[in-house]
Amino acid sequence: MNGRPRGLAHALAGVLLALLAAGCASVPAGGNGAAAVNPADPWERWNRKVYAFNEGVDEAVVAPVARAWRDHVPQLLRTGVSNFFGNVGDVWSTANHFLQGKVGSGLEMGMRVLSNTLFGLGGILDPATEMRLPRRSEDFGQTLGVWGLPAGPYVVLPLLGPSSVRDAVGVPLDRYAGAPSLYMDINAFTASALQLVSVRAELLATTALLGEVSLDKYSFVRDAYLARRRDLVYDGAPPLEKMDDDFDDPPPAPAKGG
Repeated sequence: MNGRPRGLAHALAGVLLALLAAGCASVPAGGNGAAAVNPADPWERWNRKVYAFNEGVDEAVVAPVARAWRDHVPQLLRTGVSNFFGNVGDVWSTANHFLQGKVGSGLEMGMRVLSNTLFGLGGILDPATEMRLPRRSEDFGQTLGVWGLPAGPYVVLPLLGPSSVRDAVGVPLDRYAGAPSLYMDINAFTASALQLVSVRAELLATTALLGEVSLDKYSFVRDAYLARRRDLVYDGAPPLEKMDDDFDDPPPAPAKGG
């Protein structure tokens, strides 16, 4: 799971669906140490160990609690909790829009927060979506990318999940600025635990599907995470990567005059 749990959990769902649509399923590329080092994942051996640890914690603790939350808590209450944490996260997303120079979308996100806070009972309801003010989530890792900081190697953070060096730098600020306890009198640990369970419950079906379709869950999640984060930094229009073949062929000879 992610240190900004809602953001990265939703990211995992998004990248999974995107790669499924493209028909992608990764084959192990270094689990036995036989393959060449992936330049995007030079710490793969260590990352796989952390990934396995995170999976163990999820299977033993987080997923069972999330299933109990899904099965025994009324849908109306679960939706209200999800909306509330989403509204809190939108405050920090708004700030990141402005930090990235996206004034128009920043104003729209600010209106979304204001609408849900005033007319949605503090964010428990989501009238902003009905007002055509959709959520456009941004975090500080994306902001650093817009500012030109390279993503750096892929890294799996203990308990927090997939990341990159750049995104890991943004995690502490994302966690601080996106915490409900920063804006209201609420216990930080209780709020974080409730948010984690709420998000994990929303992803139960997605993660179950992930285990069924991918030949190697670690590689699948890594490739999906890196692809989606690149897409987010460029707002869905990343520049084309130059292929090695582009350097192998000589330029075409100029046409001779008749």
